[in-house]
Amino acid sequence: MKFEDLQGRTAVVTGGGRGLGYSLAEALASQGVNVALLDVLPDVSDTADSLAQRFGVRAIGIRTDVTDPEQIEAAFDRIADALGTPQVLLTAAGITLLEAAVDIDPVAWRRLQAINVDGTFFVAQVFARRLLAARLEGSAILVSSMSAKIVNVPQQQTAYNTSKAAVDHLTKSLAVEWAGSGIRVNAIAPGYFLSDMTKQFTESNPELAAEWTSRIPIGRMGDPSDLHGLVAFLASDASSYITAQSIVIDGGYTAL
Repeated sequence: MKFEDLQGRTAVVTGGGRGLGYSLAEALASQGVNVALLDVLPDVSDTADSLAQRFGVRAIGIRTDVTDPEQIEAAFDRIADALGTPQVLLTAAGITLLEAAVDIDPVAWRRLQAINVDGTFFVAQVFARRLLAARLEGSAILVSSMSAKIVNVPQQQTAYNTSKAAVDHLTKSLAVEWAGSGIRVNAIAPGYFLSDMTKQFTESNPELAAEWTSRIPIGRMGDPSDLHGLVAFLASDASSYITAQSIVIDGGYTAL
């Protein structure tokens, strides 16, 4: 399905240098959206060039640490100069931590929260500031997780679950605060998806991967492309009456 209103718009995708973030950037580029990829990876600019060539859109890649507000501001300055004011935001930058709560090191806890929560907020904050200054409407799509709503088992991941629960409530709070300005904020909450990061883990832990899959009614883990339609819909004006929602897409896992 094509959403014609997205043609020529500009989107920012954090964590867009690889994995799930890059896949979601593909979903937007396939709709004719010009894309700015923000990532700490040194080759993010080359990745953006490849995206532009594949989909015939304009794209730039900027090395950015989403925990640093000054770097985010500088990145948005470059994006505005190259592509115009972004009207779509997708926050896919994030990390996970599988560790018993009693063993989590404070430094590891703070790093995870800084990337998953602080980084999401700081980028959304700058995105909204630019829209307000330009008197434009926009759509922010924050990447949450089904782990915001349930406690995954058998692995122990309190730090990650907590961060994604924060993203869910951040979504609602920002959506209510910015609704009057025409800025919608929603979250996508994936279940088990075979991103690059997850593939590395499942290859090293096949028994756990099999247990996860056995709990999914559809009978398989998600492919990143399974998120493309939802992301395009939420970015477009077709979802203009949808805001403050965290939409679970998990093959039925949380229904059990």
